[in-house]
Amino acid sequence: KYPGAFAASTVASVHPFILVNFQGKARDVSTLAHELGHGVHQYLAGKNQTHFNASTPLTLAETASVFGEMLTFKSLLEHANSKKERKALLANKVEDMLNTVIRQIAFFQFEKEIHTLRKNSELSIDQICTIWMDVQKASLGPSIRYEEEYKYFWSYIPHFIHSPFYVYAYAFGDCLVNSLFNTYEQGLTNFDDRYINLLKSGGSKKYDELFSPFNLNLSKKSFWKKGLNVIESFIDELETL
Repeated sequence: KYPGAFAASTVASVHPFILVNFQGKARDVSTLAHELGHGVHQYLAGKNQTHFNASTPLTLAETASVFGEMLTFKSLLEHANSKKERKALLANKVEDMLNTVIRQIAFFQFEKEIHTLRKNSELSIDQICTIWMDVQKASLGPSIRYEEEYKYFWSYIPHFIHSPFYVYAYAFGDCLVNSLFNTYEQGLTNFDDRYINLLKSGGSKKYDELFSPFNLNLSKKSFWKKGLNVIESFIDELETL
């Protein structure tokens, strides 16, 4: 079977298609929630927008998927049967969030560097590997040890070829959803209706217009800080367990 997981939209008259590899693990449950989030977003946008407005821009591409993940994670955490299980769930979530934010930003920096230098001349494999390692070391710090073969890891990431500069959407979406989920937990009136309307909007509105019903201003640093604080709170709890 084809590895990985994805959600593929088609046309408005046909529902999206989702591929997952389910092996009964907690991570598989999270992945299923992620892809179903994409599917619901694609379905609602397709049914309520024209063909040209149904597709979401990169700034919103990971909104419903990450929100679905967070809902599922919170449910799993609430029903954890032991301290050990709660610790494992938190550790996996922190790792995923760091990969989604820190790692994807590093991927974006790598892409930007490559495309900037490529304007002047072609780049050799050795040059690309050097840029890759420099960005990774700057991002992850001195506590991480790298195997020699890791310098070629950039060639493993299909987004660089098929969807250039897509990766920042993961970091953008994760921090965005963290703030949005915080609003949900605080009990914003009619949150469900507002959220469904957001999904129905597809790509017909700019992100600032979409999130104004949630009293969220994405142009302020405090908004993004709130998103990063969620990761910090999980790390703090993990360290106490």
